[in-house]
Order: sequence, then C-alpha cells, then structure tokens
Amino acid sequence: MKILARLGCAGAKVTAGLGAAVTAGAVLATAGGALAGPASAATGVAATTAAATTTAAAQGTQAAGTVFVQTDNLAGNQVVAYDRAAGGQLTLAGTYDTGGLGGQLTGSVVDHLASQGSLGYDPARGLLYAVNAGSNTVSVFAVRGDRLQLRQVVGSGGAFPVSVAVRGGLVYVLNALNGGSVQGYYVVSGRLVPIPGSSRPLGLDPNATPQFTTTPGQVAFSPDGTQLIVTTKDNTNAIDVFGVRAGGRLSAQPVVNSEPGTVPFAITFDPAGHLVIADAGTNALSTFALSPDGTVTLLDAVGTGQSATCWVVPDGGLLFASNAGSATISGYSSGPGGALTLLGQTPTDPGTVDAAVTPGGHFLYVQTGGNGVVDEFAVGPGGSLAEVGHVTVAGAVGGEGIVAA
Repeated sequence: MKILARLGCAGAKVTAGLGAAVTAGAVLATAGGALAGPASAATGVAATTAAATTTAAAQGTQAAGTVFVQTDNLAGNQVVAYDRAAGGQLTLAGTYDTGGLGGQLTGSVVDHLASQGSLGYDPARGLLYAVNAGSNTVSVFAVRGDRLQLRQVVGSGGAFPVSVAVRGGLVYVLNALNGGSVQGYYVVSGRLVPIPGSSRPLGLDPNATPQFTTTPGQVAFSPDGTQLIVTTKDNTNAIDVFGVRAGGRLSAQPVVNSEPGTVPFAITFDPAGHLVIADAGTNALSTFALSPDGTVTLLDAVGTGQSATCWVVPDGGLLFASNAGSATISGYSSGPGGALTLLGQTPTDPGTVDAAVTPGGHFLYVQTGGNGVVDEFAVGPGGSLAEVGHVTVAGAVGGEGIVAA
C-alpha cells in the first residue's frame, strides 16, 4: 500500500491557496494598551466573526480554567477562548484576531497545517504564540485568564510556519515550505526578538508532493532544553536533533535519525523523559531513548490499529494519540524503559487532530477538523475517557492548534 493511502491524515487531495503573503522579517505589527476585548485585537485583518457575548462570569459560574483554540481560517486567523467549568464543559469567552492569515497545505482536508504545536503557551510568562501560515508570521498574545491582548506580529523567518516550541526565554518556530527551516527568538518584555544567526535549513525536498505528507510535522525542545527535535514526515522519514548552544543558537547541522517508512509526525515525552513519536506511516506510537549526542534508540512501538495516527499528547503516565482517518483517540499507558500498553479507543467527531490536557490532567480536549468541533472528555481511572460535551468553533473547519490552561 502506498504511503499516501496509509497516512490519510487529511483525507482526499485538495488544492488550496496559502493566502496573501506578508513579508517575513522584522516586527510587522504591535498592539498595545489595555487587554483587548473579544475580536478587537485585530492588526491589519478584519474580524470575521462577531464578538463573543457569552462568558462564564455572565452566567454566574466560576471558570476552573481556559482552553484556547486556533481556527487557521484562510480569511483571517483567530484564537477562540473558552472558559472551562469544574465539570469540564466549555463556554465561549471571546474571539481574538491574530493579525494574520491561516494557511492550507495541498492535499490537506481536516488538518490544514498537517502539524502539531501550532499554538504554543508559556504559563510562566503568560504568553500565547499562534502561527499565521498564510502570512508567514507569528502572533504573540498576553494572557490574563480568558482574555487575550495582541502584543506583536513578527515574521517567522521562513515560509508557512506550522509549529512553535517554547522553553524559558527561547522560542523556535518551524517553517514548513521551501525545504523547511527553524528560526529562533529571545523572549524580551513579552515580545519576540529574532536571534541573529539562529535560522537553520532542514534541507528537505521542496518539490515533494503532496505537501501535507512531505512537510515537517513539529518542533519541540527536549525536557532539559539542550536539544531541539524536528520530525520530517514522509520527506526523509527522519527525527532531526539539533544541539541547543549557549545563547540559544543551534548546532550547525542536526543529527538525522532515519526511521524508514514510519512517517514521524508528532513529538512528546513520557514521565521518564523518553521521546515519544506518533508515526503516521505505521499508525503507531514509538518510544526512544534520546542520547546527549542527538542519536535516538528505539525502545518500543505499539500500533493503534487505527488510521492516520498523527498526533499525541501526554497526561502523566498516559498518552492519547489522535487518529484522523478513524475519528478516534487511542489511549496508552507508558511504563518502565519506555514500554507502551494500548488501552483502547474512544470515538470522536470526524477528523481527529490536535488535543490538549488540562494542567491537572483531569480533562482532555480534542480538536476535530471535519466540522471544526472540539470534543470534551473527562479522564478517568486507567485512562478511560467519558465525553462531557462538545463545542463548535466558528470558522475552524480544518483548523489546528489547541492549548489548555
């Protein structure tokens, strides 16, 4: 079976434009002042949805937390904020323009960016980062509870940004097109400042097709922050590992760990610090030992038995993998030595993509790109999932990017 048929992360082939380009480079826009109200933080992009009118406070309830969802809308990207009740149900709190455009890779349907980590959160600094793939920019928001203030829109340093990695005062952005690249930034006073000499090309084939299977999938820091990992999906079927040097710059070249036929897509880590990869080619989760020299050693690989296993999120000793082609979540437990145990499957709405777990680990929110729905689950003993509700995110069909705070 051809790899495209096995992957299926976005379903049938579709050709779509990437939106109007905005020159990457220096800061493109900066918004100041008080915290913006819903849909009032736009910079150069008109609001495409009405302001949110319902909040948990207006209903007389106390929010237990917040969930942020990115729409990746081609007409104007937005971040939608939801208040989370004690029982896990979400209530619309506000909609915020990013000041940029969403984008769509050719061949994608339910996952326009074909990536994980397109929305990044730094709780220590109260900052939220959103990629604008159609504008080649990244938006920086200040977070105050369920309210956002657009602080900055900055060039991504490449073409079609799809993933953000955050570690202390460092941020790296993964650009998917033109062979792929990563660009580093310092976080200074709540804004991103490009690190001189930090850009690194990935050297992927820029003409490989379809784009949604042959562009890089995610960028992530190792748990100790000394390494930066990039997955290349079906372009080279590799896990690239850069060393992070003093001052935040990277090693000149990555260590390229070839994993033929696996289509490495999404990245996370288990509690012991083992690297966990969602492999779209084999529809499996794999665990690796990550060595200081950048090499990886396979520890375990366990299939989901599902289709298009492309995303993975940790919850303590549990792992939840999203299967876009089967509309399911696969639960795993992680054990000593990187051992994996498949716990079972839970159905979702069509087009299962990104997911986020609340800080306490009690709730799982799953973004589904078929109809732009976020499914809400309570996490029970042994990793069981019980649906507690769902919300439809306006303008988010095919969207990716979700975080829980």
